[in-house]
Amino acid sequence: MQAKDIMTTTVISVPLGGTIDDAVRLMLDHHVSALPVIDADGALKGLVSEGDLMRRVRATGGKRRSWWLELLGEASNSAEDFVKLNSHYVDDVMTHDVVSVDEDTSVAEIARLLEKHRIKRAPVLRGGKVVGIVSRANLLHALSALPEGALQSPTEDDRVLRARIDEALKEVPGAAVNLINYTVDKGDVAIWGVADSDFEENAIRVAVENVPGVRSVDIHMGRLSAWSYGI
Repeated sequence: MQAKDIMTTTVISVPLGGTIDDAVRLMLDHHVSALPVIDADGALKGLVSEGDLMRRVRATGGKRRSWWLELLGEASNSAEDFVKLNSHYVDDVMTHDVVSVDEDTSVAEIARLLEKHRIKRAPVLRGGKVVGIVSRANLLHALSALPEGALQSPTEDDRVLRARIDEALKEVPGAAVNLINYTVDKGDVAIWGVADSDFEENAIRVAVENVPGVRSVDIHMGRLSAWSYGI
C-alpha cells in the first residue's frame, strides 16, 4: 500500500505570496490545521501551520527580551523573529524545510517519517507538484480497514475505482471533500470523515454506491460541529 492509496486528494493550499489573513481564513473555512504553500506551477514551497501562527499570538503578549541578552548572542535571531512576528505574508512565516513523500512511497515508510520528524502530516508529490496530503489519520484509517492489519497492495482495479470515487465525492453538494478519507479493497469501500448532517452523509454514501465497480460501502462519519482541527 502506498501514499496514493490512502492520501486525501483534495488539497487546501495557500499560494506563495499569500497573506497571513488568507491562511487563517482558509484554515477556518476548511477546518484544517496546516496548509501547503505552492507556487503558480503547483510546486511545493513550504508549509504554514497553526503552530506557526500561534507563535505570533503568544509573542504578542510576551515580554521583550533584555538588550544585554541580544548583545550576548540573541541579536542574530532577533531580525528573523521580527520578520516572523510582523510580516503579513505566509512566505515569511512558513516552514521551508518540509518533509514530503512521493505518491509511490510505502505506508510503512510514511509512518517512519511521521514518527521520526514528529509531524502529523506530509504533502504527497508527483513530479514535484502537490497531489495530496497523507496524515496520521489516513494511516489509522487504512490500518483499521485491513484484516488483521495486513498492509496489502491494492489492485490496479481498486486504484482506478478510487479515482472514480474521488470524482464522485466532488459532486456532492456542500461536502467538505478535504475532510473525507476512504479506502478501497476489492470494490469494498470504507469511508471516514465528517459531514454537516445526516442528509449530507447519506448523499456521500449514495454518491459512492453509484460508482460502477463499488460492491459495498461502510461509512463512519462524525459531525462537523464536533470536529477538532487535526488534519
